[in-house]
Amino acid sequence: MASLQLSSHFLGTNTKKHSSMSISRTYSPVPCTRLFSRKFMSCSMSMNGCEGDFKTPLGTVETRTMAAVLSPTSATESLISAVSELKSQPPPFSSGVVRLEVPINQQIGAIDWLQAQNETHPRCFFSRRSDVGRPDLLLDLASEKDNNNGGSSGRDLVSVAGIGSAVFFRDLDPFSHDDWRSIRRFLSSTSPLIRAYGGMRFDPNGKISVEWKPFGAFYFAVPQVEFNEFGGSSMLAATLAWDDELSWTLENAVESLQETMLQVSSIVMKLRRESLGVSVLSKNHVPTKGAYYPAVEKALEMINQKSSSLNKVVLARNSRVITDTDIDPIAWLAQLQSEGHDAYQLCLQPPGAPAFIGNTPERLFQRNQLGVCSEALAATRPRGASTARDKEIELDLLTSLKDDLEFSIVRDNIQEKFNSICDKVVVKPQKSVRKLARVQHLYSQLAGRLRREDDEFDILAALHPTPAVCGLPAEEARLLIKEIESFDRGMYAGPIGFFGGQESEFAVGIRSALVEKGLGALIYAGTGIVAGSNPTSEWNELDLKISQFTKSIEYKSTSLQRVN
Repeated sequence: MASLQLSSHFLGTNTKKHSSMSISRTYSPVPCTRLFSRKFMSCSMSMNGCEGDFKTPLGTVETRTMAAVLSPTSATESLISAVSELKSQPPPFSSGVVRLEVPINQQIGAIDWLQAQNETHPRCFFSRRSDVGRPDLLLDLASEKDNNNGGSSGRDLVSVAGIGSAVFFRDLDPFSHDDWRSIRRFLSSTSPLIRAYGGMRFDPNGKISVEWKPFGAFYFAVPQVEFNEFGGSSMLAATLAWDDELSWTLENAVESLQETMLQVSSIVMKLRRESLGVSVLSKNHVPTKGAYYPAVEKALEMINQKSSSLNKVVLARNSRVITDTDIDPIAWLAQLQSEGHDAYQLCLQPPGAPAFIGNTPERLFQRNQLGVCSEALAATRPRGASTARDKEIELDLLTSLKDDLEFSIVRDNIQEKFNSICDKVVVKPQKSVRKLARVQHLYSQLAGRLRREDDEFDILAALHPTPAVCGLPAEEARLLIKEIESFDRGMYAGPIGFFGGQESEFAVGIRSALVEKGLGALIYAGTGIVAGSNPTSEWNELDLKISQFTKSIEYKSTSLQRVN
């Protein structure tokens, strides 16, 4: 895949200190000159960055760090004061981004903070999975220049929760290179924690169903107020973004942020939940079991045809669950988080939209400067009831020809894509078993070194969709999925994560659900169909994959503990 040529966004870097706060800035002297329509402006009290001129750098991108405090209450007070000071002494630029952050000298769960906030705001949550016990291939590939570039990229960040949007990016058209450049315009390597969190549809060209309309073809946002959880500490931050050419001035941004800050709750309760306190009234699958079996047989018929190039297709199912009371998506996500740290926890909720939540084990890619890594994850078995039984299942998975075929298709395809974009590619290990709380998969890591950071869009475009969620060849599989599946996947199996100035990371939005008040939840899962697949086994695998969601809505038990 040919690399795309991109001009630099940033013209220079300067660092200054003022009283008790440290300020890192990127200045761009070029003023904004173009006027754009305000599409989607009615959905959020901020601006749509996709409507700006990505060729015109912002006037400033900066981070101001205040003195550390002991509690969320003190952090909120400090931020309110800092916003007032910014209003009285505004930066002399017609466009820019300013992040105000206050370290907190205690570790508080970001998801607990999010649970305490007003649910009427747009929300996002991103929690990294634990990679303890797996080699860090990015570290192996990192050069001395990468390791000494200055500043923290936030790699010790455990999780992030955000409300509101300082700037958002959304359109009904598929995510393009220009959209990527529009997002990059608001980011800087000198302010690595200014990040745009969001995701994209599995099929950007497919018809968008009503439940997915507010998400558009893609949706990203730099949170207006966010809570960062680190190992051993926390941070409360507020971000303002403005661009006079989009009719969203610094004064507009300050007033909107002040309104949001007045609604921020500093009383954080730690949730300890065995369940959500709701009961299932009904559960219906699309497709039904009776329709799913013929779909698998049709896919196998195409795969087995000598004239067909199709090797694999992933067929998905959505399960609508209706409960006696509304499901709290953040509490549900917190319950999923308790299953273990070997998965990403995700939440994305644009203005006026349902909440899309996920507990996905699969990384699409992670970029740290020029280093980029991905992974192959395919084939599924349940965990054993005992250590001995678990080992038997693992051995069966490792020696299964059908599962080896499914896994090899995924791994080799990713390696081929890496080879087209990266100078150096490492695959390690070639095949192993990755164990999660309820299931185990065949697994391998891949890493490479991009020729330029601007190749980030290329790696995203090349990797999505992976054979693990679509099939191979991708276009043939996508067409078959469109023909067979009668529902809109939306962002299920799409890229979900963040873009940052130094680092970007995306998970694959599997093991996920769409939750809306009054309408219950749609739980999504899929299985890979290859030669040798059995419809009954595949249906049982779907049930196994959604069990982490359904198990928590069958009992009623909840407790709260206040965080001091």
